[in-house]
Amino acid sequence: MNERLEACQARFKDLNELVSDPNLSRDPARFRELMRERSRLESILDAWEKLKSLQEELHGARDMVHTETDPELKAMARDELERLDGQTLAAEAALELLLVPRDPLDDKNTILEIRAGTGGDEAALFAADLFRMYSRYAEHRGWKIEVMSESDTGLGGFREIIFSVTGESVYGRLRWESGVHRVQRVPTTEGSGRIHTSAVTVAVLPEAEETEIDIRPDEIRIDVMRSGGPGGQSVNTTDSAVRITHLESGIVVHCQDEKSQIKNKAKALRILRARLFEMEEARLAAERSAERKSQVGSGDRSERIRTYNFPQNRVTDHRIDVTLYKLDLFMEGDMDEIVDALVLQAREQAMKAD
Repeated sequence: MNERLEACQARFKDLNELVSDPNLSRDPARFRELMRERSRLESILDAWEKLKSLQEELHGARDMVHTETDPELKAMARDELERLDGQTLAAEAALELLLVPRDPLDDKNTILEIRAGTGGDEAALFAADLFRMYSRYAEHRGWKIEVMSESDTGLGGFREIIFSVTGESVYGRLRWESGVHRVQRVPTTEGSGRIHTSAVTVAVLPEAEETEIDIRPDEIRIDVMRSGGPGGQSVNTTDSAVRITHLESGIVVHCQDEKSQIKNKAKALRILRARLFEMEEARLAAERSAERKSQVGSGDRSERIRTYNFPQNRVTDHRIDVTLYKLDLFMEGDMDEIVDALVLQAREQAMKAD
């Protein structure tokens, strides 16, 4: 571990010199990348300093236990030794986790796709609830949300909604949301009070840069058309809707929310690029480890990952077997307890596999 820590220390020193270069201001993307790396290394070095401080205190307490002759002081030293021993072990484990190499995808911005599954209008309403939940969570963490495409039911629900999330470590925290989200509650249209079970699928895609996924004009077909939706809106009076078909993969992306055909095309290309990037990453991951499963599930959109039980105010994540009886707060974006547990388990599994 010491070799890795010394390497972190040397890299941190180099980064301090790099970010102080005034010429770096001409390349904001590079500056942000270096500052993110510096922040991660600073966390590691802070944890190392904390561990060294605890080890010094532990050494002092151990000496006191061995040399102290006063029974009362000796007993106090033993208590202190036990406390410091537990804190030191915890600090060592925390530092080990921080030293696990990060997935380079974790720092990417993200595109989320939420689609109503089984359950009709109730599933569409829950899709809208999930969008609101993720929006609240993004707000809590200082992330930015941008709706890219939506198909509403006219009853306050969504058959589908696609949106981007930008900010610090977005994909690293949201990547585990991919899968089937099951809801159990009494629909507003249910007069007998009977609980219904519905399902919504969520796909989380790391957003690719244009340089990472190059889409040539001959690889796609672009169709333009009138936007659908309620009549009388100006969005329906021009051919602003765009549908892009990727010929090789068969992926189809449709965007119509903007009045500008150019803006709809740009959004559709971002979504297409993210889907193609995800396909390529999945292929590479399969090649790297044909047998190993993902740390907290397969990430398959068909996998049921979580149940939201409204009558019991309960949310259960099935991959880590965690149940919280505060669904009301969870739906308001208070998701960190489960998200942190998912991230921690993934890092622990990565450390074992390293």
